[in-house]
Amino acid sequence: MFYLEFVTAISSEAGMSLLDQTPLSVLDLAPIRQGESAGDALADSVALAQKADALGYHRYWLAEHHNIDGIASAATSVLIGHVASQTERIRVGSGGIMLPNHAPLVIAEQFGTLNALHPGRIDLGLGRAPGSDGATMRALRRDPFAGVEDFPERLAELRRYLGTPAPGQRIRAVPGQNSHVPVWLLGSSGYSARLAGQLGLPFVFAAQFAPAHLKEALALYRRAFCPSEVLDEPYAMVGLPVIVAESDAYAHYLNTTAQQKFLNLHRGRSTQSLPPVEHIDWTPREQAAVAQNLGAAVVGEPERVREGLEAFLQQTGANELMVVTDVYDREDRLRSLELLAELCRG
Repeated sequence: MFYLEFVTAISSEAGMSLLDQTPLSVLDLAPIRQGESAGDALADSVALAQKADALGYHRYWLAEHHNIDGIASAATSVLIGHVASQTERIRVGSGGIMLPNHAPLVIAEQFGTLNALHPGRIDLGLGRAPGSDGATMRALRRDPFAGVEDFPERLAELRRYLGTPAPGQRIRAVPGQNSHVPVWLLGSSGYSARLAGQLGLPFVFAAQFAPAHLKEALALYRRAFCPSEVLDEPYAMVGLPVIVAESDAYAHYLNTTAQQKFLNLHRGRSTQSLPPVEHIDWTPREQAAVAQNLGAAVVGEPERVREGLEAFLQQTGANELMVVTDVYDREDRLRSLELLAELCRG
């Protein structure tokens, strides 16, 4: 199966650590810096994707969010196409598309088109959350009571449009039908983990913002797993915050951008990226809440990050890691990817 080919190829080399054997990918929310434009953020995303491509990262995914002033990836499929056209090898996809926001036929056509333009390089990660608040859900014409009850039916419909057409199938996605764009399920709880296992699909856990139920969800996914035409055995990818810098002190300084973003999210304020600071003015309760969001973060100088990621892989058995490097300065972000890639080259 294509999901396992990369792992099998690299795990055959003797004497390699877990980190050396684990594919590394990148999740990007296209963060908008305070005082800059969405265009600036999208240019940063292209630069990050090109760097990840050159360094040998496996995937580059973008996430759907709406009505959030610090995130520029709302039109996710449009941005995926732009990034794919500016890169050469790396797989590009969604982490994820919030399926209840859309008609399955439309998503099949969009990702079928992307796959036609960039054959064999497109991934379709799917979630069931709104990606925003209730008012925005209504603006998206989303049924607030849908998403849990009808998600399996929406997913099955979408997969029909991407797969081999059934005899007598009246509605087809063109492009899309017969494209077999790889589908992943994303989640931060047990629901998608169980469903992914039952369907024999690869699963991604969002530990980059909700790590509390990580181990429980992975265990549930593996227990529920049934072999399918897609996978012979479970394949779990985990998203987590990773910042690598020349020193521990500087890495933790850079991490204050992400800490401020989650703090402002809890306070109901702007989530645009802010420059790092020496000190954050927060209450103990706020600090604890942010620590819960960023509880899986691995931050520090290269060897400390290597140790942290090795321990994480030992504890979770993750097949692939998808890193989120939410720092303010473009060059610091690119340098973190470089240092991480050097770690995995041993």
